[in-house]
Amino acid sequence: MGSENEFGDYLRARRAALAPAGVGLPGDGARRVPGLRRDEVALLAGVSTDYYMRLEQGRERHPSEQVLRAIAGALRLDDAATAHLFRLGLGVFGTVTATTTVAPELLRLMDGMRDVPAFVVGAAQDVLAANAMARELYRGFARYDNLLRMIFLDPVAREFYADWDHAARIAVGNLRASCSQFPQDGRIERVVGELSVRSPAFAGLWARYEVRPRTHEDKRFRHPRVGEMRLHFEALAVTSAPGQHLSVYSAEPGSAGADALVLLRRLSEREAEREAEREAEPETEPESEREAALTDGTDPAEEVPSAP
Repeated sequence: MGSENEFGDYLRARRAALAPAGVGLPGDGARRVPGLRRDEVALLAGVSTDYYMRLEQGRERHPSEQVLRAIAGALRLDDAATAHLFRLGLGVFGTVTATTTVAPELLRLMDGMRDVPAFVVGAAQDVLAANAMARELYRGFARYDNLLRMIFLDPVAREFYADWDHAARIAVGNLRASCSQFPQDGRIERVVGELSVRSPAFAGLWARYEVRPRTHEDKRFRHPRVGEMRLHFEALAVTSAPGQHLSVYSAEPGSAGADALVLLRRLSEREAEREAEREAEPETEPESEREAALTDGTDPAEEVPSAP
């Protein structure tokens, strides 16, 4: 996003991430570049070094599917990363745009999940909707609006995520996957631009070009009131709304994580009760004429009536 030769940038980044020993090549002491050299990738892919160099430099822009498949194998790319390589190499991008409007039916389904945190995120990792449990889970953050902004710009994140480095890397890889699917999305561009300027940690991870859609994983949180929570995460694609995912946290029955969710639900219920009480409180009556005057520093009783 924002590069004139993103295909070449992607190849260089993935080449730099591979160690020779990881692909069966002998190490030869000091190396001028991190990871593999161009000639080593070309050897593994079965193409000439000159041809591969032209691909990286952007002088060759029409690789065949066979060549792309060979390069993906040489760079040890998984399915998601290979799909991204093909999109860049073939220049084939979908015209579907990400949507940010959450359907009422999805909101009803999410709100019905009373025992687990559930929330809907968009392609740029904006939190589009959340149930009471999810709001309670992330209550310690200054704002519960965008998962990437929370991870990289809110100091609370370093304490909340038991393994912040892992959480940060997964989040950036997930955004890369969204960027691959929606390359012209303006909201993704704004999020990347802001974080690249304000967070060196984000900028460094973004430059690695790791494409990793987040679908499921086990996570550990340190909640300020519940304590440590070990939960399982699932991201369910909303097929009727491109770019949206319903994210749900759960725990094995009888586990410490399940007990933590019970406590989290109690906290969310108490917060809902307090909110209801605040809404039910009568509005403060207007000050009397004398109270208003005293506030202004005058007393109506001392005022001299004007002449008729």
